[in-house]
Parts: sequence; C-alpha cells; structure tokens
Amino acid sequence: MRAGGRTAPGALVLALALLRRCLLLGPLGLRSAGAQDGNGCGHTLLTPHSGTLSSKNYPGTYPNHTMCCWQLQAPPGTSLLLAFGDVDLEPSEHCALSSLLLTDPQTGTAYGPYCRNTIPSAPLLVTNSSTVTVLFNSTSHRSGRGLLLSYATSQHPDLVSCLVRGTHYTREYVSVYCPAGCKDIHGDIWGNPSQGYRDTSVLCKAAVHAGVIADELGGQVTLSREKGITLYESAFANGLRSKRGSLSEKRLMFHKACDDVLEVVTFNASSWWHEVGVLGQDRAWVAERAALSTTGHSWAAEPDAQAAWLELDLGTRRNVTGIITKGSSEQHDYYVTSYHVSSSRDGKNWRPYRGSSGQEEKVFEGNADSQGEVSNAFIPPIIARYIRVTPQSWHQRVALKVALVGCHVARVRAPRPYVPSVPKEVLEPTSRPASRTPIPGIALDPEKAGSTLLVMLLIGGFVLFCSCLLLLAFLCHRKS
Repeated sequence: MRAGGRTAPGALVLALALLRRCLLLGPLGLRSAGAQDGNGCGHTLLTPHSGTLSSKNYPGTYPNHTMCCWQLQAPPGTSLLLAFGDVDLEPSEHCALSSLLLTDPQTGTAYGPYCRNTIPSAPLLVTNSSTVTVLFNSTSHRSGRGLLLSYATSQHPDLVSCLVRGTHYTREYVSVYCPAGCKDIHGDIWGNPSQGYRDTSVLCKAAVHAGVIADELGGQVTLSREKGITLYESAFANGLRSKRGSLSEKRLMFHKACDDVLEVVTFNASSWWHEVGVLGQDRAWVAERAALSTTGHSWAAEPDAQAAWLELDLGTRRNVTGIITKGSSEQHDYYVTSYHVSSSRDGKNWRPYRGSSGQEEKVFEGNADSQGEVSNAFIPPIIARYIRVTPQSWHQRVALKVALVGCHVARVRAPRPYVPSVPKEVLEPTSRPASRTPIPGIALDPEKAGSTLLVMLLIGGFVLFCSCLLLLAFLCHRKS
C-alpha cells in the first residue's frame, strides 16, 4: 500500500494485524491534540495544530520487538498534512519485520506499510481527514535509525520537517511553517540571532534559538539567505546552545519585528549588597548596576536574602518580546541559573508569566557563567510597564544584569466611516447654500419659489393701489 491509499495484497494482512495490535495497547481517545501508547515511542510532542514524533532512540538504532501507536487529532474543519523527515527501517518483504503504517479511520484509507525498500513517494502526505493513526512496529533486526515524522493542519501547506537545512533552498527569501517539537531533534546550528546562522544549520531549530517561534507551538518562519561571514560565534538562547562555525557561502537571517533594546527608567530591587573588602574599601551592588550596558560589577542581593527580586520600570507600557541576562562581571563568579518573570501595569498587581501553555509559571534558563549573555524570548509577548525578575537558582550569589527587548505598543486607530464613491457622471456642488430659517406659514420649497414670489408681488401691488385710492379720496374730501 502506497501514499495513494492502494493496498498491495501481501500488505493487507500485515496492516490489519498492526491495527489490532494498536487497539490492544489501550484506548487512546480523541483528545484535542492526540495521544500515544506503546514501548517503541521516542521523542513526541503533539499539539492541535502541529507536532513531531519519532521512534525510540532516534537517530540511533531502534530496539527490537517494540511498537508505538500515535493518534493525531486536528481541529474540526481542518485536515492533516504529514511530513516524512526520515524513514529508515530495515527492509524486508512487504516490510514485515519493521514497518510504518498510517491509517485514516474516517475514510478507511491506509498509507504504507513503509520501510527502507518501500519509502513514501513524496516528502509530504496530504490527507482528507482530521484524524490519522500512525503505527510503528519492529521485530528482530540489525540496523535502522527508525522514523521521524511531523504534521500540521491544512492551513499550513508549507510545512517542513525538523531536519530541513538552509542549504535545501536556493531562493533569496524563504517562508515555511515549522512544526512544534523540533528543539530536541538531533541536528546542529551555528551562529546567533545578531550574526545570523550558517546555512548548514537545521532551519527550525535555528528559528527556536533565534526566538522567532516557541518550540511548544511551532509557527511560520520568514528568513533571507544572505552572504556568509568568516566566523559564527556560539550563543546560548531559549534553551539551546549553538556552535562556533567557520566560513559559509550563505547565512540565514531570521526576520523578527519588535526586537529593539528598551530603555529602563528606574531599577528597583528587594535588597542590595553593601560589600566591604578586606582592606576596608566599599562597593555598592545597587539596583542601578543591573543595566546590561553598565561596566564593572552588577546588582547583587543582600546575602541570605529570601525571595530576592529585581524590578524594571519602563516608564510606560511596552510590548516586551524578550530578555537578556548576564552575571556579575569578569572579576567575580556570581550568576543566576534560573528565574521567573512577572509583569504589572501599575506596579502593585503582578501577573506571573506562564508562556504559551498558560498553565504553570514558566522557569527561564539563565546563565552558565558570569560573563556570557543569555537570551530568552517571550512568546506570547508581555504588554506591561513593570517587569520583575525573581531568581530561582544561582551560583554562589544572586547577581544579575538585565536588558529587555521589544517595541512601543501599537495604537489601533478607529477606522474612518465608509464614504461611498461618487459616480463620475454625478457632479458634486463646490458649495452649498446657506441655511434658511423657515417663516411660519410659508413653505420655502425651491421648486415653488418662483410662483410664491409672483403671488407675493401681486398682493403687495394690490395693497399699495388700494392705499393710494384711500389717500386720494381723503384729500378730495378735505378740499371740499
């Protein structure tokens, strides 16, 4: 059976047997994101809109006599797309020893079974169903990496695998959809967000490192392929360590809006350390020393202080998309290894940052030494004036330098009322007549204005004639 859904006669029996084995694993249920069961499952992240799954030990050799069943579930009204990143299962007749089988329970269509000598005919499989069951089965074998599969909904036809590298593209601008779960898939990245990334880097993992997408969500990625540089520096960002790399023909530059360093009006802290040296010299590790641009030592909390925190006042509400942290300085070895972030609009009511999951308070991975900078992205961003950093773990002492990145909050203007266009054959008057105060008893109708004026003139003339006659009669009577 191949991607078109046509079943080879010898594979039909195997497909039915695998389906029965999957049902025997237990009810997976139709959850909003999907489910998995079995002893052959590897790295798996399933979300309603995208996800990634792999066999156990991938990309190492998958174990003997294992099985895994994944139930993929997309939102109603959408269908599933599947990207085959890698299918390396030991070949056999009808893939009887190790196989990958996909079934559509809504339409009864099946795809596969697949193994090394019967691979999918295309890297992307388009289904007409919102539910797909993925079955992986292995018996005794000697070699094979196993499988790596990603999926997304039909709303993202530009879905790519976690293994796609920048060298797969030749055009200058690239826009693709990266699935959730690529962060922990094997693959190297070289470079950092400011320099760019070596084009041999795996694209979706580099996008997570750059803070363009969150690994637990996936998302659309837009980048440009620019001229390479001589040396790519290593950096730790968003839970990933990139490598130091040499010259490449092209480099990957991710397009990320709202990524400017924000000005901090005031630094406040729960406490600060007043250090007195051996020779009696004083050193104040006050909150103002927490600015990332400050030279010398940083802010440090008072020794043995409980629940220390550092607060940054941005002066007004900002759209905060990320944070950069650093340790004490080169002369000391103090740094924070993990922390929480909370925000406030008034400096009184604080809201903990929970990330894209929205359930538990997110723990950010901090520094591993006192000199390097570590970046973490806020996806979704924080809209607030006040940001508070609360260290959770540290090396020797709570000491920190911080910078926030983001932009101004976009103000949405009220749309103008709709004015229908005037047809060309209809001419608009350049001026309008002044308003008139209506006279009681007289209707100022423009169509009757001429006749009304004539009547008024006749009446006036008659009154004047009668007055003249009366005046003449009076004068004649007086003379006589």
